[in-house]
Parts: sequence; C-alpha cells; structure tokens
Amino acid sequence: MEPAGAERLRGFRAPGADVAAGSASSPAQGQPERSESAQVPATDRGDQFTRLGHGWRWAVSTAAVLVVAVVIIAALAFKLGSGSATSANRASATATPTPAATATPLPVTDLYRQVVPSVVLITTSKGSLGSGVIVTDTGTVLTANHVVSGGGGISILFADGTKTAATIAAANPKIDIAALVPKKLPEVVVPAILGGGVAVGSDVVAIGNPLGLRDSTTTGVVSGLNRTTETKVGALSGLIQFDAAVNPGSSGGPLLNTQGLVVGVVVSIADPGEDEAFAGIGFAVPIGTALGGDLGPGQGRGPRL
Repeated sequence: MEPAGAERLRGFRAPGADVAAGSASSPAQGQPERSESAQVPATDRGDQFTRLGHGWRWAVSTAAVLVVAVVIIAALAFKLGSGSATSANRASATATPTPAATATPLPVTDLYRQVVPSVVLITTSKGSLGSGVIVTDTGTVLTANHVVSGGGGISILFADGTKTAATIAAANPKIDIAALVPKKLPEVVVPAILGGGVAVGSDVVAIGNPLGLRDSTTTGVVSGLNRTTETKVGALSGLIQFDAAVNPGSSGGPLLNTQGLVVGVVVSIADPGEDEAFAGIGFAVPIGTALGGDLGPGQGRGPRL
C-alpha cells in the first residue's frame, strides 16, 4: 500500500530529491543566472574555442594574402606605368623628324581637265604652228620664240573657242622663249599654276597641238637635266630632257609634273633623221629659266616674265 501524506514517495524518487532538484534549477536569490556557455561541458567548450581559433587564424591569413596581392599589383602597375612613360620619353627624344608629305599625284585624266583650259593653239600668217600656255590672269601667253619669230600676223585660239590676234610682248631667242599679249580674252581666263624643279625619273605630262591635233596629251619621264641641243635657231642649253611624245606643233606647250604644275616649256625634239619625226627625246626650257630669262622687247614692249 502506497504511503500517504508528506512521506509519500513520488515517482520512486529518493527522499530529498525534489529539494535538490529545486535548488539546482533555481538560482539563489540575488545571484545572476549563469550564462548559457557556462552550462556547456568543459570538453565541448574546448572544442568550440578551438574552432573559433582556427577560423580567426584563417581570416587573418586570407586578409594578409589579399593585402600582399594588392601591394604586388600596385607595384607592378607603377612599374609598368613608369616604364611606359620612360619608353615614350626615350622614343620622343630619339625619333627622327617625319619627312614632309609630298603632294598626291593626280590621275592624268584629272590633270588634263585642270590644265587644258590654259593651253592655246598658236598660228601665224607665215604658216607657223605651235602651242602656248596662259601664265597670268591678264591672259599673257608663254610660248617658244621660234613659233612666232618668223614674222606675219599671230593668231591665238583659246580652249573655249575664242580666237584673237596677238602681239609679241617680250622675247629671248637665246633661250627660245617669247611672251604674247592677246588683243581679246576669253570670258574666263584660266592661268596655269607654275611649278618648280624636277628630278631625273620624275613623271611628266606634255599638252600641246602636235601636227595641229588640238590639246593632245602624252606622258613620260624626265630622262636628263641640263642638256644642250642644236636647233635651227642655234644651240640651247640647260634643258630638261624627257620622253613624252611631242612633235612639230607641240613647241611652246607646257611640260607638267604630276600635280599639274608647269615645270617647263617644250621647245625642241631630237631629230637624227632630219624628218621632224619624234625619236623619243624631247627638250623643254625649265620654267624658272623661262620666267627669269632676259626677255627683250618684241614687236611691242611688254611685261618681263
């Protein structure tokens, strides 16, 4: 029979177990409750601290590696930047000057369209035939002196079809150059652009009226410089030798470089067979000589070119 009253054993507990349990589960009055970690067994707490210690060391190691990597990257970037700047400075200090760009050669078709308005056909009442080129905005025409030196009336036919009489403004038989002044000008005067010197091997273009074929255009190269040749009017020297095809009627026409600048005035061809046939050698007075020569008065005193 179960005991009754206060002495009754509850759940087969030992006497005083309830009091011990109550004392263990309830803190003494005025004492703080123990932290949760305090309730962790010692062995568990050691493992926990060990894990925390390893995590802290790993974080520190990772941070250190990142710092070192950043420092290395920064150092490399600085070194590369300094090296590039040094190389650039060295390059700029040792670079040779870039040669000045040369003018782009014009296709012959474009060159022809540009210059042909400046080329004229010259005839005389004595039967002479030749070419000329307008060299001033007032219409002065430069030509070979032997084209107009035989006398008779001089006639000029401009590219637009305008035909007019002309007079000799100045002439120099020694270099076979003459300047003509037309009595009438075309509605639009197109003077050619005068150039400078040429070199052996330079491409050249000749425009003129060989055998009366108006505005014929041929191409070639400069074959030689400072040449001398014998002509019907005497020896001519300091000439440009070229191989662009020219024939009787081409005399007085312009010799052009590949930019369309007048570099010479055609005055003669080599004629070994004495048949006035082109033998592959033509001669021109350099434009500097033609303009700077002593052009004496012709049938009327005109401007010195």
